[in-house]
Amino acid sequence: MSDIAPYRLFNAVLARKKALSPALCRITFKGEEVRAMATRAPDQRIKIFFPDSVGQPPALPVEGWQAAYQAMSPAARPPRRTYTIRHLRAEAGEVDVDFVLHGATGPASAWAMSALPGAPVQIIAPNAAHQGDMRGYEWRPPADVRHVLLIADETALPAVAGILEELAQSPNPPATQAFLEVPSAADRIALPDWPGLRLTWLPRESGESEGALIAAAAARALVPTLGAANDDALAEVYIDREILWELGDGAGGGFYGWVAGESEAVMTIRRLLIKERGVDRRAMTLMGYWRRGRALDDAA
Repeated sequence: MSDIAPYRLFNAVLARKKALSPALCRITFKGEEVRAMATRAPDQRIKIFFPDSVGQPPALPVEGWQAAYQAMSPAARPPRRTYTIRHLRAEAGEVDVDFVLHGATGPASAWAMSALPGAPVQIIAPNAAHQGDMRGYEWRPPADVRHVLLIADETALPAVAGILEELAQSPNPPATQAFLEVPSAADRIALPDWPGLRLTWLPRESGESEGALIAAAAARALVPTLGAANDDALAEVYIDREILWELGDGAGGGFYGWVAGESEAVMTIRRLLIKERGVDRRAMTLMGYWRRGRALDDAA
């Protein structure tokens, strides 16, 4: 087993921005160290450290960054948020990350809206020198997958876009149903298509709360069931104290569901599909990417 750490800290700067929609902005980071970055899946997670409340850029050491971060007082630590690698061009030292913009209400969105080219950040991401499994991603469909269900809000849209791109490149893409909630109709972005894809956009244009539309849409999902409601007790997840993060093991008879978004909405989908409709829980990966009213800067 490799003794090289699977993740490391990378120094990078903002190279350029590209508006994808009113609520989604692609930010390209660049740096010589990014040449040593890796990604293993379309939903590969990374963590980005941003400047603090007075604008001081993060300055953690590349070696021993974990100890340095833990040694800082909570108030002095640079804010960090979890994102998805959208595209990695390691040979060019560039990585694209799609940001959801929700005003200046948080350090990441505020930074993405105001930062100029050259602005420094630090990124925790997979280390290409590590040869083992790096984890940090949950898209793990079974080899015999024939039917995929994707349910997500805008925070998981970058991961879903990557998943759809991967599926579209398959010689025989599986039948796929996707429900994607976005702030407005203008936030519908171009995505791959194939005859077996049923894509439903769910724009919040009537004052719905975040997650309400995907929670309701789950009732329309085409899913294989165990033949009856699932009597197995679902352990309660207290989403105001812990992160909802349940991973399917692929034993779903060719079916695989991947659900990510606001935690309360994902909990509702969990109850509906597994408890009420009898979907095999082993075929479902359910992730609370965020919780309304909380900052999950240490999300899984």
